[in-house]
Amino acid sequence: MKQIMLLCPFSLILCAGLLAQTPYPRISEEAFRARLGFFIAEKKIPLEARVVRQWDNSGTLREKIVFRGAQGFLVPGYLEFPKTAAKPYPLVLLLHGWSGSKEAWYVDGNNHSGGEMRKALLGAGYAVMALDAATHGERNAEIDYQHVNPFNDPNAPPRQNYFTYAEISVQTVKDYQRGLDYLAARGDIDMSRIGLVGYSMGGMDSFYLLPVEPRIRVAVACVPPLYRPGYGVASPIDYSWGVRGKNFLMLMGRKDELYDAAKAEASYHEYIESPTTRLIWYDKGHTLSAIYVPDALEFVKQHLTASNRR
Repeated sequence: MKQIMLLCPFSLILCAGLLAQTPYPRISEEAFRARLGFFIAEKKIPLEARVVRQWDNSGTLREKIVFRGAQGFLVPGYLEFPKTAAKPYPLVLLLHGWSGSKEAWYVDGNNHSGGEMRKALLGAGYAVMALDAATHGERNAEIDYQHVNPFNDPNAPPRQNYFTYAEISVQTVKDYQRGLDYLAARGDIDMSRIGLVGYSMGGMDSFYLLPVEPRIRVAVACVPPLYRPGYGVASPIDYSWGVRGKNFLMLMGRKDELYDAAKAEASYHEYIESPTTRLIWYDKGHTLSAIYVPDALEFVKQHLTASNRR
């Protein structure tokens, strides 16, 4: 009892509640290792990458790029560089949420605070790359131009869900690996200083991407729902085996209805916490607002400085 009092000075009731929290269940490490192969991109498929449009803005240069993705689909994206920075540029990948697109990082005040996050990174001297996830944005041709969320339109074709969530995640993770292959071939990106900021689904994708992509030095996962039976083989908590020990920051909302905050915190402490990881909570829901941007930027800067090169 004395030990409990020392650990929980507020009250025995509060302490008992904290101690009673259990993490989300996850698969064994052996099962995790067996699944990883599904997320590894094939190197032999030609990238066929090209720049299709350019913008010369007041403080940045932006390119629209396209390359051949993991399943043969063309993957469009934006690549943007700060004019004040010197080559080779450190770069941060921006992964959008479910039903969004790469455009989410070009709008201020949306549920990602995407414009604020992107501009903060560019202002700090980082290039950014944002791709459309599989079936999202300009890639909705993959689902006959329907919206990724099911919509009960009586005039729509009866087939609406062409891909499971797991299939979308696997393909997107492979596409980001191929995107990094493209960046490496360009010659103007510092491949020893690559980071990631993902929001919601993009934060979930960081759990799958980090274990298979050693070129990513630091990742920030914003409000990732860690566990749902419907995620199938792409439940993020199962891939926490590959996150512990990485430079990994989780930014979470206490009022988020997409996960149990107590279980998410217990899962972090049980499965993820290490000297290189951090968890920050906000009194917010799934939309954190721009309050998260300074914390995300600071964590990226901490691990992508020139002195931290491999």
